Amino acid sequence: MRLVTYDAGAGPRVGALADGTVHDLGFDGDMVAFIAAGAPAGTRTPVNGDVRLLAPLRPRSLRDFLAFEGHMKAALSRLGRDIPAEWYEVPAYYKGMPDTVIGPDEEIPWPAWTDRLDHELELAAVIGPAPVRDLTPETARSAVFGWTIWNDMSARDVQARELPIGMGPGKAKDWDGSNVLGPCIVTADELDAADVRMTVRVNGETWGEASSGAMHHGFGDLIAYASRSQTLYPGEVIGSGTAPGGSGIELDRRLAPGDVVEMEIEGIGVLRNTIATKGA
Repeated sequence: MRLVTYDAGAGPRVGALADGTVHDLGFDGDMVAFIAAGAPAGTRTPVNGDVRLLAPLRPRSLRDFLAFEGHMKAALSRLGRDIPAEWYEVPAYYKGMPDTVIGPDEEIPWPAWTDRLDHELELAAVIGPAPVRDLTPETARSAVFGWTIWNDMSARDVQARELPIGMGPGKAKDWDGSNVLGPCIVTADELDAADVRMTVRVNGETWGEASSGAMHHGFGDLIAYASRSQTLYPGEVIGSGTAPGGSGIELDRRLAPGDVVEMEIEGIGVLRNTIATKGA
């Protein structure tokens, strides 16, 4: 299924997208509760009228990894740095803030305190429905409920000041609207995301293309690492990190207010957003 959270004027509802039409699934609750309930197959009812797609879920947590060597090499070279040897051994991650999540076609805010806003194209796995812990890389893929697109925004000038402190991403990643998910969740039974095409376009121009098959650390490794001595619950999101060519810093190109950013992942769809005026 291609699952969505939508609003047709009566508040958020869980639905399924088929042939361009949203079908209500008769579930009274949010997407995380729907996943935790085992994604019950209720009666599908086509939704009439104006339908607005929201972020497909408000995650319980966001864990973002750095799994693509190509992105690491290109981005760090701009900063005059090399990939640390530990990166090849440890699939390290940072945690994002679920309340910063927005969805498709929403305007991405540009905070007044940054002059350099950047996009980051990522594939994201959604955990569920059964809580899991201490997985192996071989068993971890079975914990994936589905897949979505993640635009992990960054304030690059702020990031350059924060990273030398060694505390990991901070304010450079945190503001209302800094994480964009969507447009849907494609369930794992309908998509093998091991080698899917990933593309980012700005104002219709292709800025980068890659494949999830280029990940140095696969999703089995990422999920297993996150689950060490810690239970992962339905609705937690695991990000691949930025795909090669998936950010402006790699190309020394910058976003501007009014730019339309489109992220497309084969089998999922297109996540489209417009960059707001700075400080608006």
